[in-house]
Amino acid sequence: MLVLSSPSGAGKSTIAHALLARDANLSMSVSMTTRPPRPGEIDGKDYIFVDVATYQAMVASDRFLEHATVFDNHYGTPREAVEAAMSEGRDVLFDVDWQGTQQLRQNARADLVSVFILPPSRAELERRLRARAQDPDEVVRRRMAKAADEMSHWAEYDYVVVNASVDEAVAGVEAILAAERLRRDRRIGLAAFVAAVSAR
Repeated sequence: MLVLSSPSGAGKSTIAHALLARDANLSMSVSMTTRPPRPGEIDGKDYIFVDVATYQAMVASDRFLEHATVFDNHYGTPREAVEAAMSEGRDVLFDVDWQGTQQLRQNARADLVSVFILPPSRAELERRLRARAQDPDEVVRRRMAKAADEMSHWAEYDYVVVNASVDEAVAGVEAILAAERLRRDRRIGLAAFVAAVSAR
C-alpha cells in the first residue's frame, strides 16, 4: 500500500497518474466521496460519488480502511477492492490526507509505505491552485489556510519528496517503490528460492 499525501495543489494527483501509467503492477485505490464531481471527473474512476446516507452506512458497517472529513465533504477508502488487489499480488496506490494515512497505519502498518509530497514554496502552491481554475477564490484561500496544518504532519511519513519538478518527483517516488519491493520481508517465496539456489 503506497500512500501519497500533500496539501491540495502540491502535485500528488499528477505524480500518481504518472506512476500508474508507467507501472502495470500498481493500481489506484478509488476513494468514495460525498462531494459533487468536478468537471471531467468520472464516477468509479476518479472517485465513487455517493450521498451522505450511503457513506454513513459504509462507516457503520466498517467497510472503509480509512475515512475522513475534508472541507465539509466525506472521503473513505472501501476495504474490499484494496484487499482483492493485494491478494492478487498488485500494489495499491492511495491519494489520501494525513488523517487517512494515520488510519491506514493503524489498520495495516506492515503493508504501508507513506510518502509526503511538499511544494517547493508557498507561492508556488498558491500559483498551482489558481492555475487549476476549478475553485473560486474563497476555496483557494481556505486551501492555502489549511496547507500549513497539513504540511505540519510531514514527519509522520516514511519519505518526503519536494515536487519542484514533476519528472524528478515521479522518479523519486519510483525509487522508493522499487526499494520497498526489494525489502526482504516483502519478497514472497524468497526463503524457498534461496534454499533451491543454495542446495547442493
